[in-house]
Amino acid sequence: MNSAKQIIIPAGERREWILINDPSVDWHIVQEAGSSLLLHIIALPDLKDTANVQVVNITVEHVAKDCRTEIFGMGLLGGEQRCDITTKVLHTVGGGYSSQLIKMVLGGTSKASFKGELKIMPDAQHVEAYQTNRNILLSRHAEMITEPQLEIYADDVKASHGATTGQLDESAIFYMQQRGIGRDTAYRLLLCAFFDDVLRTIPDENQKEQLIEQSMHAIDSII
Repeated sequence: MNSAKQIIIPAGERREWILINDPSVDWHIVQEAGSSLLLHIIALPDLKDTANVQVVNITVEHVAKDCRTEIFGMGLLGGEQRCDITTKVLHTVGGGYSSQLIKMVLGGTSKASFKGELKIMPDAQHVEAYQTNRNILLSRHAEMITEPQLEIYADDVKASHGATTGQLDESAIFYMQQRGIGRDTAYRLLLCAFFDDVLRTIPDENQKEQLIEQSMHAIDSII
């Protein structure tokens, strides 16, 4: 065991956490039978420190049946900011479910990385496990490193992983401009839509609305 903080989610219990601009997180989460985890990792621009660094390491281990893990991450980075997210989800027994969705938008000379490891052990039959990373670069000086990893040792599972990095769709921006929408407004709308499937999963409505507003201000600061 490394120096990570160990957290145990007891059988049948549910835990929900939102990590917002945490500079350093190193957690090893152990889920017992029938437990569930909903985790959000949020990185927003720090106008007071345009060179701040965030390092998030999350390991989740299913040690009994019927566990559920959902990890959502989003980053809006500008200036010289950096955000590194590493996740490891280990299915050691069957009947579990996990999903990871990480999205990043990078401007300026910011850098980010996502290293995701998803492992399904031989005894983990009837598992569903998914991992997705999507990224948009707003500047040619921004840098994104993505390293998805999927290891499957069981033969009766549903699993997938994928990663893409690109730019905003210029044809969509042109389409919106043709209908009287300014370029900056088109950027905002497209980026808000890009993060919608992360933000809408936040269960607390007040916190969700607050983060949507913060995200819109963050978009203005990096476009």
